[in-house]
Amino acid sequence: MPHGLPRKIRIAFIVQMVMASLAILVAFYVVAILFKFGFIQATLRDEASHYWQLYQASPAQPPPNNFALRGYLVEAGYSNLSLPAGLRMLEPGFHDLADDGQLVWVDRRDAGTLYLVYLREQATRVALWFAVLPAMLALFAIYGATWLTYKASKRMVSPVAWLARLVSRWDPRHPDIGALAPDRLPADMEGEARQLARALHVLGGRVEAQLERERNFTRDASHELRTPLTVIRVASDMALEEPELSQRMVRSLQRIQRSGRDMEAVIDAFLILARESDIEPQSDWFQVCEVVLEEADSARTLLGDKPVVLEVHCNAKPQLYAPPRVLHVVIGNLLRNACSYTDRGTVEVTVDADSVTVRDTGIGMAPDALARAFEPFYRAAPERPMGTGLGLSIVRRLCERFGWMVELESTLDTGTVARVRFAAQPGGAAK
Repeated sequence: MPHGLPRKIRIAFIVQMVMASLAILVAFYVVAILFKFGFIQATLRDEASHYWQLYQASPAQPPPNNFALRGYLVEAGYSNLSLPAGLRMLEPGFHDLADDGQLVWVDRRDAGTLYLVYLREQATRVALWFAVLPAMLALFAIYGATWLTYKASKRMVSPVAWLARLVSRWDPRHPDIGALAPDRLPADMEGEARQLARALHVLGGRVEAQLERERNFTRDASHELRTPLTVIRVASDMALEEPELSQRMVRSLQRIQRSGRDMEAVIDAFLILARESDIEPQSDWFQVCEVVLEEADSARTLLGDKPVVLEVHCNAKPQLYAPPRVLHVVIGNLLRNACSYTDRGTVEVTVDADSVTVRDTGIGMAPDALARAFEPFYRAAPERPMGTGLGLSIVRRLCERFGWMVELESTLDTGTVARVRFAAQPGGAAK
């Protein structure tokens, strides 16, 4: 789980620490500027005011001179040549002499001009103690709090992460439901995580039981349906061997045989749909035109006496690698729909290199009916007795199973065009 919940939490805390660090660094820079142009300037101004008060009491009072501060006084009427060269041209006010490493306050009064020089080295040291050190302590405090919060959050989400990893490794066909049994859960899994694991355990058991019932039903139904179909096929074969059968009886027996083959194809298709998608069914190369012609012969019996002509045009002879009976079911359903809903005109089947197209001149469908045509049990003309509404749904599911594409176009009172494309589709190849 490269993008799981623990990773997202870790990223969130890292972003939080980075943002906090940037905020503190910006705050430190602002504090340093304010310290230099605020605190130091105010200190020098106050120091100058204090000196002038002392000077009024005793003009012999010398300027301040200590470890961090140097003072120079140029009395009125005297030359400033006694000053250091860097101070002689300064006007009254605050000056930052970066080259000399000095912060200077010039205060001019009637009695003279006072120069107070604060060494930048001392200012930096004071700033370190009053600005940088508190900022660093605050930064370390934020890092520590973030780390502790991250560890606590990680402990809280670790049961959910463990559960997600376990479920993601399950084989969909044989999930390890027993791993979620209450006695096999981690000891630190409590609260909502344990409830979720318990619910998944119950749900997994129900799903597994349901899948087993479906497998058993599919296997048993396939066996039970094939047995009577085999009897019907053998009995019809034996009946057709009778020499004195009428043409009407021969046609009836042949229809019984075709219906039996159709039923076997439907059973095979249902079994394919019931299997897991990664289990490949037994496939062979076969001629698409042969399947279309055979299904067209079966569909002609549905037309009866209707003035409808069913035509087949094989413009190409593609071969398809798939279970042949699947295409029988697909084409058979499309042809039965076309014959059932066409009262006059033509039903035309065209086989091209990459597709089979069934075009009719039937009743067609309105746009809302066309949008629902592939829904199970939906019928565009429910007043007609034929059909259950499952044919097109089965066609779409089979085409999706083998990577084919089924398309439907229809105009009300004009006709319908159904097309199955094979080319460049995964799971089935045409050549």
